[in-house]
Amino acid sequence: MTELADIFRQYGPSYREQFADRMPSSHLQAMQDIERCRTAALGGQVYHCPDCQETIYRYHSCRNRHCPKCQNSKAQEWLASQQDLLLPVPYFMLTFTLPQELRSLARANQHLFYNTLFRASAEATRKLATDPRFIGAQIGMVGVLHTWGRNLCHHPHVHYLVPCGGLSLDGDTWLPGDPDFFLPVKALGKIFRAKFRSALQKTVFFEQIPATVWRQNWVVHAKPVGDGRNAFKYLAAYVFRVAISNQRILKLENGQVTFRYKDTKTGKTKCCSLAAFEFMRRFLHHILPKGFVKVRYYGLFSPAWRARMPVLQQLVALTRLYPCAPVLDSDPSQIPSTDHHTVCCPSCGQILEPRLLPRLRNRPP
Repeated sequence: MTELADIFRQYGPSYREQFADRMPSSHLQAMQDIERCRTAALGGQVYHCPDCQETIYRYHSCRNRHCPKCQNSKAQEWLASQQDLLLPVPYFMLTFTLPQELRSLARANQHLFYNTLFRASAEATRKLATDPRFIGAQIGMVGVLHTWGRNLCHHPHVHYLVPCGGLSLDGDTWLPGDPDFFLPVKALGKIFRAKFRSALQKTVFFEQIPATVWRQNWVVHAKPVGDGRNAFKYLAAYVFRVAISNQRILKLENGQVTFRYKDTKTGKTKCCSLAAFEFMRRFLHHILPKGFVKVRYYGLFSPAWRARMPVLQQLVALTRLYPCAPVLDSDPSQIPSTDHHTVCCPSCGQILEPRLLPRLRNRPP
């Protein structure tokens, strides 16, 4: 099976030779990490079976958050850590999309535009939620940045998980929302656009944006996603998913990379073939700057509220406004193990003894 690392190893050196002077350090680092992930370049462990004398080599992972080999187990770990945020109410998924006209600027100025995307969308939602015509309360939000379409195109948007309802402004009462309708998305889009425009007016990029952008409708989508457990499971996939998984790459042949994707409109599986350089260029568009936080918590889910979350959960449960939604399994045995240190012998089943495999000295720059 062809993997992303195979493509980078074969075509990465020539790609860097041609474009390295224009590539940010985060892109160069990600390429190097993916190429070396689970190879002798990173060292690893030698496991020895004392019964049958079997020896197995396990090389270290690069742990880069954009590597498709290193993210599989982390989604379940994150999911388990979200139990303290669960409320026994229905949830909604809100999606705020950056207009096409702003995306080229966003690619070149990720920190500014992605931070503004988070800030403007969160402020717009909280502003409308406090309006007494709708919920009239403080709400909680968990947001995740997602930058790609299914064919690797640049399509930045933010997904928010929001419980249906909120805490009254005096902090004493849980005010329920309509489980079939959260907030008017047209009004939400207008506030989102206004706040984004206000933020960009303070930057040098404002004059580069066509005036028509501020007159068109900005896309905001809202839909119910069931109880807290299902909602967080849905979001967990976005938290640690990378732009493309190795399973979607079909072949690398004659300098062309072919991968499959599901068409958004028809739901049918299609294939896309791109030149290796174009494939790498699209993938690298989705490498986030070093240290950029792609998961953010607002309102009732913010760190300042964590200590009061048990009280809020009890307050919601006592209102009995909704059938109590099932929560994530608290039994650790129900959560798949992510322990990679215990390795069993494939021949006899005994637990292998780990022995250190040193990291190579001649590391590439």
